[in-house]
Amino acid sequence: MTEPLWTIDEIVKATGGRVKGPATRAVTGISIDTRTIQSGDLFVPLSDKRDGHDFVAGAFDKGAAAALVSRNVQLPNADATLIRVSDPLTALEDLAREARRRLKPDAVVIAVTGSVGKTGTKDMLRACFSAVGKTHAAAKSFNNHWGVPLTLATTPRDVDAAIYEIGMNHPGEITPLAKMVSPQIAIITTVEPVHLEFFSSVEQIAEAKAEIFYGLEPGGIAVLNADNAYFSLLRDRATRVNAQVLSFGRAADADVHLDDYTVQGSGGHVSATVGDHDISYALEIPGVHVAQNSLAVIAALHASGRDVMKGAKALSGLKPVAGRGARELLKVPGGEVLVIDESYNANPASMRAALSVLGDVPRDEHRRRLAILGDMLELGADSDALHAGLSESVETAAIDLVFLSGPHMQKLFEQLPDATRGAWANDVEDIADAVVAALHPGDVVMIKGSLGSRMAHVLAAIRNKFSD
Repeated sequence: MTEPLWTIDEIVKATGGRVKGPATRAVTGISIDTRTIQSGDLFVPLSDKRDGHDFVAGAFDKGAAAALVSRNVQLPNADATLIRVSDPLTALEDLAREARRRLKPDAVVIAVTGSVGKTGTKDMLRACFSAVGKTHAAAKSFNNHWGVPLTLATTPRDVDAAIYEIGMNHPGEITPLAKMVSPQIAIITTVEPVHLEFFSSVEQIAEAKAEIFYGLEPGGIAVLNADNAYFSLLRDRATRVNAQVLSFGRAADADVHLDDYTVQGSGGHVSATVGDHDISYALEIPGVHVAQNSLAVIAALHASGRDVMKGAKALSGLKPVAGRGARELLKVPGGEVLVIDESYNANPASMRAALSVLGDVPRDEHRRRLAILGDMLELGADSDALHAGLSESVETAAIDLVFLSGPHMQKLFEQLPDATRGAWANDVEDIADAVVAALHPGDVVMIKGSLGSRMAHVLAAIRNKFSD
């Protein structure tokens, strides 16, 4: 019989709550959203635009086993189980810490952060460690002050590996989350000019990312990008807490060294050296930036004593997901259009990476490369310059036409040669119309921008026009 995620008694003990109603039903999951709640879940009513307590009755209607509450709520029946706590978020954090404490002594716990590539690296870690043991990681990008404790609290007690993504956009946000996770391995993918609206410099961003080391267990391992400009700073901060440092990248002295990366079909192939051993593996997700982050995954497998080759083979089955590189063929009059969906988010580093991936797609007189780009947000005073600076990447990738949306992207539009200018508009709806009108059979289209730029609207417009 499968052991429940939590019993009501365990939840009460961990949170210091008081139970009202039956305490016999097992809790099989935890949810903060009644739209996705499953039967048997513990509902945690957090407050954002609305107070989550307003949805407690709906949670029970969908089969919730219990709910953490801090005030009286309307119940659908007298048998509903409530656990009264002073604050639901604090109680969720208490559950998270207890979930961390009860893991098996030999379970490996990994935390990953970085300006770019956190979620993709987390997904690669989950795939590789799942190939060598029972592994837990969030299905989505749950990396904030809600997502990290939720991912922790839903960790089964018998896993062999647990992986947690930690994000931030202000100094001081990573420290409490890293201490909650208490990893044995901490990965920083890279440090780039992201969230500059909230930081005075990129160096300050590096210092904020280094907060992840404050949570490392004694004797823990820091996995760092040897090719990043802030490698020395991060290595210094890691050694201050007596962490062992494992480096990855193209740098000659990297512990996990990228020997070669080649484009292969819709993905790529990696050759690397891990210590004295050579390793090669296929990637279904394209891009040298993905290959670079895969080295961090190899480093984590190696550091935790797992079977590196068996784990690495799992990367060939990991496909890009919606908003993060997913590819879709759509029929248009006279042929097809390949759409690369990078619409989830954007910053200068990920923009350059996405343009490079577009540039790797073969073309001929029947296939054009089109980039549809929206504003990158939260870049502060340097925003216009960082947008204009993408012109070099557009040229390097040999993009045929560029369609741009948003006030900052106008600066890039001004830097482009006339032949490359598709269109610029302040509103994404206008650009969507221009893109749909310009598409030819054989085109490959890459769509990218920050979430607030609403570039997914362009993808929806193309689908609405051309999908069957």
